[in-house]
Amino acid sequence: MKTLKRVAAQASALALVASLGAGSAMAQDTVELIYSDTVQETDRRSSILKEHFSGCLGDGFAFKPYFGATLFKQGTELTAMQRGNLDMAALAIFDFYNQVPEASILGTAYLWRDYDHMRKTYDSGVMDELIADMEEATQLKILAFPYIGTRHVNIRGDKKVMTPADLEGVKLRMPGGEGWQFVGEALGASPTPMAFTEVYTALQTGAVDGQDNPLPADKQMKFYEVTDQIILTGHLISNNVFSMSRSKWDSMTPDQQGKVEECAREFQDAMDEDTIQQESELIAFFEGEGLDVYEPDKEAFRTHVLDVFENSRFSADWPEGVLDKINGL
Repeated sequence: MKTLKRVAAQASALALVASLGAGSAMAQDTVELIYSDTVQETDRRSSILKEHFSGCLGDGFAFKPYFGATLFKQGTELTAMQRGNLDMAALAIFDFYNQVPEASILGTAYLWRDYDHMRKTYDSGVMDELIADMEEATQLKILAFPYIGTRHVNIRGDKKVMTPADLEGVKLRMPGGEGWQFVGEALGASPTPMAFTEVYTALQTGAVDGQDNPLPADKQMKFYEVTDQIILTGHLISNNVFSMSRSKWDSMTPDQQGKVEECAREFQDAMDEDTIQQESELIAFFEGEGLDVYEPDKEAFRTHVLDVFENSRFSADWPEGVLDKINGL
C-alpha cells in the first residue's frame, strides 16, 4: 500500500515538474517589448498605440510601454536601443542625424506638399535605399512612419506673423538637437531647445514666446491656454519613425516578425486616420477658445525656408537625386 502511495506521489511530482517546465517554456516563448515615448499616457497617440499595436500583437507578446519620458528622456531613445536597454520607440527623424547625416533630408521643412504627398513618397519605394542605410547605420528595424500631424507656429501676443521676417526675435521653443534648431532658424525665429514636457510652463511664464507642434498636440498639452494665436505655417508634415532595436528583431522568429510588421502597419493606418480627423476639427476648437488662427503668406515661408535649407550644410548630405524624385511624385 505504501509502495502504491509512493508511486502515486512520485507520479504527481513528475506531473507538477512537467507542468512547470511547460509553463516556463511558454513564458520563454512570449516576446517582451519595452517601449519608451515622450507623450503622456493620456495622449491619443498612446491610446492608439495600445489599441492598434499592442492589442493586435496578441498573447505571444508582452508589450510594456512607458510614457511621458519616464523611462528615457526625449532624444536618448536611439542610443538606449543600440545599447540593448530599450526595445522600441517612436523616434523623430532628427534623432538619426548624427549617425546618418543623409537622413536630414526627411526633416527638411516644406519637403512635403501635404499629407498625401508624404504618404505617397514613403509608399513609392523612392526612399527604400535611404531607409535601408538608416537601418544599417543605427542597427534598428524601421517598422512604420505614422503621421502625427502638420506642425504650425503657436505664439503668445497679438503680433501678426505673415512672413519669416515677422518671426525675428521670437523665442520659439524647438526640441533639442541641431536639426530641430535649424528648422526654427529657417523659419526666421530664435530657436530655444526645451523638452516637450516643459513647454507649457515655459509659455505660461514667458520663458519662450511660442512653440511649434501639430494641432492635436497643441490641444492635448493645452498650449491654447497659454498662447494667443496659431499661424498655419504648415512647415513640417510630421511622422514618427516607429522602430525596434535590431537585436530584438533578430531574436524573434519569422512568424513573430511578420506579426510585428502587421501590427505596426495597423498602428500607422489608425494614427493617420485619427490625426487627419482631428486636424479637420481643431481650428474651430481653437477659435472657440479665443485664439486667432490664420494662414500667413505660405509661399513666402516656403520659398525662404527651402532656400535656407538648400544653401545650408544639411543639403550637402542629401542623397543624390532623391529630392528630385520626391518633388516629381
